[in-house]
Amino acid sequence: MTDANAEALLEGLLRWVKIETHTPAAANLDRLMGMVAGEASGFGAGIRRFPGRDGRGGHLLVTSPWGGNSAPYILVMSHLDTVHPLGTIEKALPVRRDGDKVYGPGIFDMKASAFIALAAMRELAEARATPPLPVWHLFTSDEEVGSQTSRDLIEDLAANAKYCLVTEPTRDRNEVVTARKGVGRFTISVEGRPSHSGVRHEEGRSAIRELAHQILQLEAMTDYERGITVNVGEITGGSGINVVPQFASAEVDLRVPTPALAEEMLTRIGGLQAVTPDVRVTVTGGMNRPPFDQSEGSRALFEHVRSIGAELGLELRGIHTGGGSDANFVADRVPVIDGLGALGNGAHTLDEHILVSSLVPRMTLMRRLYETLA
Repeated sequence: MTDANAEALLEGLLRWVKIETHTPAAANLDRLMGMVAGEASGFGAGIRRFPGRDGRGGHLLVTSPWGGNSAPYILVMSHLDTVHPLGTIEKALPVRRDGDKVYGPGIFDMKASAFIALAAMRELAEARATPPLPVWHLFTSDEEVGSQTSRDLIEDLAANAKYCLVTEPTRDRNEVVTARKGVGRFTISVEGRPSHSGVRHEEGRSAIRELAHQILQLEAMTDYERGITVNVGEITGGSGINVVPQFASAEVDLRVPTPALAEEMLTRIGGLQAVTPDVRVTVTGGMNRPPFDQSEGSRALFEHVRSIGAELGLELRGIHTGGGSDANFVADRVPVIDGLGALGNGAHTLDEHILVSSLVPRMTLMRRLYETLA
């Protein structure tokens, strides 16, 4: 493809970016899903819509014009929800271009990546190609909040897939993701005893004081050598400056590289006990995404991806990252490779951008994978 082709890809992508799709914005997500469905049906792809529930947008399955609707197939997974609140595009992060960089909410994570994967299917469909396996491309609406309404669908589709390609973005031109840490989410709730801080302070049992003890214990569980991180990201508590606080809570993020360490940390965090007498500590939550540990099948798939990359002049290397994705849900049941999307940086920030120069190479990589996986 030429630079003109890259500009054409960018033009189509920006139509997606200009529809803001913060995860809670179900109507906007459904609108974008409808746009994607229309574009895909226009080149002969099959369409299946899954209605949203629990306040979330729906999901969309696009099936390639070749190969029929039977298994096995290549499962491609993309999400269209973003972390940016509605209105971000108007002032905080407007769509703009600075040389090779194009900025916009969700453009890097991960609308560009989803768009080029569909573009690869379009190229093959328009060429009337018949690759060895059909491609089933799933677009979901709630990955950024844990995939609560899409996880069952993801796991059902993975059960009959031969390969899974996940189009999360990557930062470096020569990277793809071969493993990810598992993600745990916990709430630590503390109940103490309220009292007047000036008149009867001694009768109170401070929930905030106890929570401070718990936070120190949690943060001390981080072990960089074993790849374990524990982060207390949000805390709440108290009702007034002159009241010994009865309630306090903390939201905790856990990252672990292996299933064995996940079990260990579930036991340690779940076993937290109150330090202060007459105070109750309750731990809720668990693993949100299991670790994506590279299986033998995934290792063989990576070697195939690397060989295709070499054919295109890309010396691809696999990386193990701490961020979770929907790949975590399927890595134990199907060969999977992640991080196949566009290049850029600034995911989840007001510096979010892609590199236009990456659109054609990464789209071509996806197309060649569709053509060669059998």
